[in-house]
Amino acid sequence: MKSPLVGTLPVNEPVTVQLLVLSKEIRQKKTGEPYLSLHLADRTGEIEAKMWDNVTEVMDTFDRDQFVKVKGIVQVYQNRSQLTIHKLRKLEEHEVDFADYFPSSERDPEEMFTELRSIVNGFSNKHLQALLNSVLDDAPLAAMFKMAPAAKTIHHAYRGGLLEHVLSLCALARMTAAHYKTIDLDLLLTGVILHDIGKVEELSYARGFSYSADGQLLGHIILGLRLMHAKFQKLPDFPAKLRTLIEHMIVSHHGELEFGSPKVPIFAEAVLLHHLDNMDSKMDAVRGALQRDRSVEGEFTGWIAPLERVLLKKDRYLEEAPTAAPVAAVTKSEPENRLPAPPPPPAPPKPAYKPPQNSLFAEKLQAVLEPQK
Repeated sequence: MKSPLVGTLPVNEPVTVQLLVLSKEIRQKKTGEPYLSLHLADRTGEIEAKMWDNVTEVMDTFDRDQFVKVKGIVQVYQNRSQLTIHKLRKLEEHEVDFADYFPSSERDPEEMFTELRSIVNGFSNKHLQALLNSVLDDAPLAAMFKMAPAAKTIHHAYRGGLLEHVLSLCALARMTAAHYKTIDLDLLLTGVILHDIGKVEELSYARGFSYSADGQLLGHIILGLRLMHAKFQKLPDFPAKLRTLIEHMIVSHHGELEFGSPKVPIFAEAVLLHHLDNMDSKMDAVRGALQRDRSVEGEFTGWIAPLERVLLKKDRYLEEAPTAAPVAAVTKSEPENRLPAPPPPPAPPKPAYKPPQNSLFAEKLQAVLEPQK
């Protein structure tokens, strides 16, 4: 029987489920005994989990990025689902289907790669076309391109996410270039396809998503330049100034120095690439944040750090609230010549005013002042 998915786990019912360990912490209760605090996941989402009892028997049997089978119950804690684990054991890799545990694009990677090739085949600039074909024809690089996420957590953070992000940007580039007539579409599309190429080496995505050693040390902008340097070396006739424009688009696509770009974009295609990239990543970040939010009640998500805001759950907000029972109206069948209501009773008379009695000091002061009148 297939393990249930995180997105379908019922509340307040016993469950048995197989999950990937995203994080593991051994903490202490007030009594000094250990308990486990875990983040578990499958391809549909994540869930916090706690194991309070019999922890010493299992806490050293598994680690991060391994698979576990757990029995427990899902409960609501602080408006979020939390799994309380009663039993746990490590799973061997032959017991799991990796496709169940890693989020992936809903689109087939081979289909997306074919679409990207057709876009490049439509170029009129043969230098740019040759450069991009040198990337797409590199089998190991192409295999990583098909699998890589676009980011670790913020946007398109799933297998095939980088390729999906690039194709989304290609569509946006075509629309905006048709509006802004001076844009060189082939150059813009080249920047779109290559701007994040370094992420195939920056991120590790064999299991969970994390940064590689090179990713931590250099980042995807430098790694992208390094990858493209090797490709330019094999194209000796490539125009030097056109190469510089492409390199500028790679280094400036974050838009601002404080966002990690060593240079800000300073020509039209580079500026447009930055804004399209920012828009597409932000819109997918919104989608992903709403999808991952596990709040049981309320019309807003929790705080989304990458977006620096909470998000409105629009569908829940627009759900019609139950209407109050209507107040009964007076019908014509009621008699119209009813006696008038009696007048309200008169207010009670106010008590007569009594001047306050003078204090001893006031009487002495008055005796001194009276002869002066």
